[in-house]
Amino acid sequence: MGILSTIFSKIFPSSHAAPAPTEAAPAATPAAAAATPAVASIQQIDVEVILNGMAAKNSQKLNWKTSIVDLMKLLDLDSSLTARKTLAQELHFSGDTNDSAAMNIWLHKQVMIKLAENGGKVPDALKS
Repeated sequence: MGILSTIFSKIFPSSHAAPAPTEAAPAATPAAAAATPAVASIQQIDVEVILNGMAAKNSQKLNWKTSIVDLMKLLDLDSSLTARKTLAQELHFSGDTNDSAAMNIWLHKQVMIKLAENGGKVPDALKS
């Protein structure tokens, strides 16, 4: 299991399956089209609520909203430079992994984007 998969498993309930890619319906009715957003919102897991809840129970003051290191610590994962470089490799980081500040910023953004792509409700501010 990769680091990103471990992050998903710590945030998403085990019963949550990532939504399958949507396929175009042969003849979607307006009523079916109107129902689609409601179905999508039911499937989404509010990542911010889950992580804020975890942070409230944690004895450390962790800034998970901007720091990949703190996010990994909050999830009780190895947040070492080696682990972050491994995550960067998993996510196809093309920058210099020796520039840890730039890599960390990129990693945090990518993890939030991946959470959103896989059924997580993530505020836009955390994806940019």
